[in-house]
Amino acid sequence: MQPAQPDEWKIYRDLRLRALLDSPDAFGSTYEAEAMRADAMWSARIAAATSSGKDRVLFAFNRNDACGLIWCKLSNDEPAVADLFQMWVDPASRGMGAGRALLKEAISWAESVGANRVHLGVTAGDTPALRLYAACGFRPDGALEPLREHSNLMVQPMNLALGAVESAG
Repeated sequence: MQPAQPDEWKIYRDLRLRALLDSPDAFGSTYEAEAMRADAMWSARIAAATSSGKDRVLFAFNRNDACGLIWCKLSNDEPAVADLFQMWVDPASRGMGAGRALLKEAISWAESVGANRVHLGVTAGDTPALRLYAACGFRPDGALEPLREHSNLMVQPMNLALGAVESAG
């Protein structure tokens, strides 16, 4: 696990675009929308995140290759709530604990900056992602919501009370 640095925007861009291609039904955005973004936007996005004090972008590595991503951000509306976004692990690296390690590190960061709850949305269904979140203590919280405009897929909001992390393993 490694926090993103301002000069690592290309790693972020490449992971994000790979994630959108690999798992289009897992994200609110699309490959088509994000592939058109200029390099300056990718660079500015990571520079802003790494200097904000409210964001933590983490990369997972398999040897020297970046293989996973998660973004944790303190909510603007509720500073004691951290939101998780963009969680993804490359198919070749799945099943080796990268997803759980990314999640654990993001939760640890959220707790360290004063959050008492972590929130995420996951595409509804019996999926490895939903099972991972549930195994780590996340619980459904609220009604299903559309993944994005013009999609039949639904997202299940989930929350984790940070005092429950230790018992989640």
